[in-house]
Amino acid sequence: MTPFTIAGIQMNVSSTQPNIEAMRVRLNSLMSVYPWVQMVVFSELAACGPLPSAAQPLPGPWENALAEMAAEHKIWLISGSIHERSNDGRIYNTSSIIDPNGVVIGRYRKMFLFDPYESGISPGNEFFVFDVPGAGRFGMTICYDLWFPEVARTLVSMGAEVILRPTMTPSIDRDVELSISRAMAATNQCYVFDINGIGAGGYGRSIVCGPNGHVLHEAGSNEEFIPLEIDFDNVRRSRERGILTLGQPLKSLRDTPVRFPVYDKGTTPYLNSLGPLQKPGRMDADTTTEPGPVQSAV
Repeated sequence: MTPFTIAGIQMNVSSTQPNIEAMRVRLNSLMSVYPWVQMVVFSELAACGPLPSAAQPLPGPWENALAEMAAEHKIWLISGSIHERSNDGRIYNTSSIIDPNGVVIGRYRKMFLFDPYESGISPGNEFFVFDVPGAGRFGMTICYDLWFPEVARTLVSMGAEVILRPTMTPSIDRDVELSISRAMAATNQCYVFDINGIGAGGYGRSIVCGPNGHVLHEAGSNEEFIPLEIDFDNVRRSRERGILTLGQPLKSLRDTPVRFPVYDKGTTPYLNSLGPLQKPGRMDADTTTEPGPVQSAV
């Protein structure tokens, strides 16, 4: 058995003021009640809220404050994410990965932006995995990355055994995301920690899934601590022997002779026919088909 305890913090996020001190309060409370927790994951944009106007350089004051919290409690800390203003003026949606000494070991920039709604943000282009000594390997995603199975597949092919997914989902598609998280865990035979915020930070309903596709916990729509002990050996055994000792999808993917033409640019004319990526407009009456007169049967 290779146990490791991860806690998600589903908390209220403000869009009008920094949430750093609120994060500190929640973290102190969590660690007081659950001192055995080894890693804590906040939700997407928990520190600054959803407005890009709050962006700051990294390293910066908010990241530094989170690093101090990680060092104080001797835990791995996933910032959720912060709007990062880079040296060239671009803004990224960036998650900081902080070790128990308070050292930022890396940053992951969200690859798939929720376009056309997440306008003004630049996408990242690098996958990110990291190791916790004596435990296992983790892969980073943020929010909309979940909807593209290629992201998780790539992280798993790099050895990830746990997918971390801070999110900020305040929309009616949260129920769909829960299904995708569970499917991601099953098809990649890994743990998935999908941590949402509430208030301006999301709709709640954070979910944690295991490598056999089971839901280990689904939160409600209020503030909640989600501390769960996982076992990396469950991942390794599932990948060796199969999900519930049945299907072995990662091995089948490795061994297939099939090439997938969808990944070859220029070979998918149907996708090119779908039109531009933009917000839908209102359907005007003159663009809809009016019903014709009703014909009576004689």
